[in-house]
Amino acid sequence: MARHKSFRQAEDGSPGLDISSLIDVCFLLLIYFLVATTIQKAEQDMPLKLPDDRAVEVNRPDFEPLLIKVDARGAILVGPEMHAQLLDMDETTRELPLLSGWLRTFADATRAHGKEPAVILSLDRDVRQQRAMDVLNALAGEKIGMVTLASDGEIVE
Repeated sequence: MARHKSFRQAEDGSPGLDISSLIDVCFLLLIYFLVATTIQKAEQDMPLKLPDDRAVEVNRPDFEPLLIKVDARGAILVGPEMHAQLLDMDETTRELPLLSGWLRTFADATRAHGKEPAVILSLDRDVRQQRAMDVLNALAGEKIGMVTLASDGEIVE
């Protein structure tokens, strides 16, 4: 006996379309893309020391903190303004190898003297948020938790 394919008939008598296999293919594609997707690295948690109501004194380190400036183009400058060194200019990449190496050297030298490293981070008003987060991730990656934010040369406390 021959098998005949049966089409669903729409109310007006025209043949219908069976989409059950299309739904299966859509779910298979969804599973494939979920498995094959690379997930972007999450932002690292940075332990912040927030002052409480009773803390009146300001704990300042007894050494000079490292100055990091991020300009509007995303270029990262390290050091005092007159002698700043230009690091990691490519804003399209999230990796900051030169800054990470500089921070590692600074943190190791500071910790060798028994002190915690401190950084003053100065951000231009027009800097992209992602670039600022990448710098904070580099600081967290080197376990530098004493970070002061500055804007337009003014230290924000």
